[in-house]
Amino acid sequence: MSTLPTGASDETLRASTGAPEETLRASPLVRVIGTAVRASGRLSTLRRRRRRRRPGRPAGEVGRALPMVVAEVTAEASDVVGVRLVGVDGAALPSWSPGEHIDLALPSGRVRQYSLCGDPTDRSGYRIAVRRLPAGGGGSLEVHSLTTGDRVTVHGPRQAFPLLTARRYLFMAGGIGITPILPMVRAAAAAGLDWRLVYVGRDRASMPFLAELSTFGDRVVVRTDDEHGGPAGGTELLGYAPGPGSVGYCCGPPPMLASVRAAMREAGPGNPLEVLHAERFAPPPVLGGRELTVELARSGGSLNVPSDRSVLEVVRERLPDVAYSCRQGFCGTCKVGVLAGEVEHRDHALAPYERADTMTICVSRAAGDRLVLDL
Repeated sequence: MSTLPTGASDETLRASTGAPEETLRASPLVRVIGTAVRASGRLSTLRRRRRRRRPGRPAGEVGRALPMVVAEVTAEASDVVGVRLVGVDGAALPSWSPGEHIDLALPSGRVRQYSLCGDPTDRSGYRIAVRRLPAGGGGSLEVHSLTTGDRVTVHGPRQAFPLLTARRYLFMAGGIGITPILPMVRAAAAAGLDWRLVYVGRDRASMPFLAELSTFGDRVVVRTDDEHGGPAGGTELLGYAPGPGSVGYCCGPPPMLASVRAAMREAGPGNPLEVLHAERFAPPPVLGGRELTVELARSGGSLNVPSDRSVLEVVRERLPDVAYSCRQGFCGTCKVGVLAGEVEHRDHALAPYERADTMTICVSRAAGDRLVLDL
């Protein structure tokens, strides 16, 4: 979501109301893609997404585990490596479309989510790109330590950031946020659609895939902080839209997303975007939370969870090895058993039958003031 160090998910901002809504409830612009593009498998169709999100199978549930091996590790930018994964048995891999990601189970047992950034028509391997984050949770450092021949397990691919059909697109990528955007750009170009990409970063050395993007000519704008005296603002980014009624796709750090959203609201009727789909690097802020107490049944002790912090964040201070990945409620990695207390479920991962005695501690909270967890 980007490599997805935290498992980014799609958020949609409607230009008309400024209110977030689920991608599958998008505007009438969402149409079945044309025959030629649909045959290529490069753009997601509404029909395919509905099959994936059929009742009883949440978007976060992934049933298949693919044993894979590292075929190649390449330096893509400063502190960014590209990793090509192939099946252990050499068989064709499950198909995917732009915006999809995989859950990568590393040799240590860590599970992290990364956007697929290769060619969807190449089913011989998957490509991801990962920026090294020394202050992160350790996943990126472990990916950077992988070498050819190392074994990993992949779950997925699965879709949380689908490319919907539109008349024209404005793609916006910040740094490693280019990873989900790159296949979208290729798909839009292959379909002959009207589009533009503005790609921002600290400097060119830090920005992966510049050589690949150069083949698209002036449809790609590379905008660096060091060449312009600072980061681009939201108004500047929106100014690159190819025309009114564009559909925006943005993946980058939280300040970039916040700036684009603010500029959309300030532009009013002059806003060139019909809708903005955004993928975030970091977990969303806790909204409408209230303070609660969490009791740890197996390890002992109780924890106070403030209204503006997640249960996962507080639990990790006591139990740093607790499993997690997306931190946004759609992967299900952090689900734990609930022994007492009523849960306010805010996730998109659990099946209905799981909600009686399980919760995802990254986003869900107590409906009351106390929970007892099987931790």
